[in-house]
Amino acid sequence: MLHKRYHQFDSSQIMHRAEELISAASNRYRITVQVANRAKRRRYEDFENIDDPMMKPVLRAIIEMSDELTQPEIIGD
Repeated sequence: MLHKRYHQFDSSQIMHRAEELISAASNRYRITVQVANRAKRRRYEDFENIDDPMMKPVLRAIIEMSDELTQPEIIGD
């Protein structure tokens, strides 16, 4: 599963990815809400399946959305 890959990211990489998302978005508020909504969905989806307790849902959402931005072949919501 993708979760194991996330251990490799440090805070500077997370910040860089968040900046990429904001820069690519036409509306900073909207992208912030999208990240928050995805994090909220992931938190409830992963509630029973606690594979990576160190990866917070918001960080996971930022990484996933950044991957979708840089790798358009990834299908996301």
